[in-house]
Amino acid sequence: MLFNKVSFALTALLSSSVVLMSGCTTSPSSTASNTQQQTQNGLLVYGGPILTMQGMQPSYVDAMLIQDGKIRYTGTLSEAEKLAPHAKRLNLNNKTVIPGIIDAHSHLNSVGMQQTVANLYPPPDGKVVSIATLIQEMKAWAKQNPTFVQATAGWIIGNGYDDAQLQEKAHPTATDLDQISTTQPVLILHQSGHLASVNHKALELLGINEKSSNPSGGVIRRVVGTNIPNGVLEESVVIEAMLQAFKTVPPEMMQQMALTAVQTYMKNGYTTVQEGRADRGTSELWRSLANQNKLAIDVVSYPDISSEQAYMLEKGVSKNYVNHFRIGGVKISLDGSPQGKTAWLTEPYVVPPEGKDKNYRGYPAFPEQKTVQHMIDLAFQQQWPILAHANGDAAIDQYLNVIANAQKKYAASQRRDVIIHAQTMREDQLERPKQLHLIPSFFCLHTYYWCDWHVAQTLGEKRAEHISPTGSALRKGMIFTEHHDAPVIPPKSMMVLDATVNRTTRTGKVLGEAQKVSPYIALKTMTDWAAYQYFEEDIKGTLSTGKYGDFVVLSDSPITIDPSKIRDIKVLATYKQGQLVYQR
Repeated sequence: MLFNKVSFALTALLSSSVVLMSGCTTSPSSTASNTQQQTQNGLLVYGGPILTMQGMQPSYVDAMLIQDGKIRYTGTLSEAEKLAPHAKRLNLNNKTVIPGIIDAHSHLNSVGMQQTVANLYPPPDGKVVSIATLIQEMKAWAKQNPTFVQATAGWIIGNGYDDAQLQEKAHPTATDLDQISTTQPVLILHQSGHLASVNHKALELLGINEKSSNPSGGVIRRVVGTNIPNGVLEESVVIEAMLQAFKTVPPEMMQQMALTAVQTYMKNGYTTVQEGRADRGTSELWRSLANQNKLAIDVVSYPDISSEQAYMLEKGVSKNYVNHFRIGGVKISLDGSPQGKTAWLTEPYVVPPEGKDKNYRGYPAFPEQKTVQHMIDLAFQQQWPILAHANGDAAIDQYLNVIANAQKKYAASQRRDVIIHAQTMREDQLERPKQLHLIPSFFCLHTYYWCDWHVAQTLGEKRAEHISPTGSALRKGMIFTEHHDAPVIPPKSMMVLDATVNRTTRTGKVLGEAQKVSPYIALKTMTDWAAYQYFEEDIKGTLSTGKYGDFVVLSDSPITIDPSKIRDIKVLATYKQGQLVYQR
């Protein structure tokens, strides 16, 4: 996702909105006396299955006691009552408790952007199914949001269109978007975050014309047979367009977007969230909010190593939170998006993009391996954990090679570097991450959102069946995690769980039966193993004595419900360190 390259140099406050559950613990906004009483007496949770996530098989306790933000006891209700007879009581009424869900990879601040601009998602997350409905949504949004349009100096902005789901099976062009406006710039961001389309007014303001050459790491698509830009932009060109569109948005609007994003994650059961490709401004926004005690859940930032080396050398990383914020490592992006046909593959795409030949395989973000090696070496020298975006198997090969080289030169015993997405990881590639102690963070939601498209357009059935190979990784004894990459896909935790278990496409086809894992293992990728990815297994991931009292109340048990119903499970409440931060 490219949006986090936009600088959000904000210093104002983010206020967290929380609600109370009757008869339960107090919220962060309670009075000092109530907070002190809750700390002394604790919160006693009982009356339903409490799934601890300890071990490789489901285990439950009858009661859980939280005091001073940490779990003091798990076991029988009678013993918990003896330990804290005056504790606040939370009767689950047969609802299920799981540990707080940990976001293995996404772009927190961009979720607020997505929910502020025009929603161009296809169903089930939006209503756009054709270029005509896209134009309709954009016009309606612009009419309803004149203040925001004015704040962007006239830019009309939308997010989430997907050419794979449009009836035309094509990107809207500048000519199409001229139907929205010819006097105001129009920009729509592709659901992958790696492409965008703009109208002719936007091309003019961006200085893009038939004399413009493709910049490093990006592509300006052209009208076939000419050098005339058609309005579709790829990769680094998208960054420049987004910077231009948002450069005049005032801090108070950015603050509201950030607030919206945090609340969205809490609504979905997340107690630890990620800023997965940050710049200095975005990281300092979250630090400022943390310093003002405005963060109700933990935020971990990963600045972009290609552009923020000076910032990282100044700030470094920390394993300890200060008021729910820390910098956890660095991010490097090695290729693009498979559904957008910019991911870097070793074998050609089934149907190449318009104007490309049959041997088209996408392209690397950094064509020179020495450039990547230099950045990885720096991360090893500074002991910065690395998140590497690598969708295509060629990009994965590049990352494996540079990591292997770095491990020969520098100590690697305490590292937990991550392959973000790892979608087209081949069976023969899986052995090397295990040997190199890398953690794949898979993106199984692609099976629902794009695998029909992958079969027909990008990978073909054989490669698509092996996308996000969780089953193979499990058989090799690997620890791996799962994510949603929001706002590429909304941060719907139960949809992540469903896709990892069921691997069902939009058309109802099961793709990759051998890559399915059980609901319990799928849940481990979002709790216990995700905590390990963050070096936080001592404080999070399972409901056990001494760990944070981070937990979620669910309407049904993911372990016992019919697997086809997992996506329908509701998050009823989210607790961070024993404090209620969201209630349905």
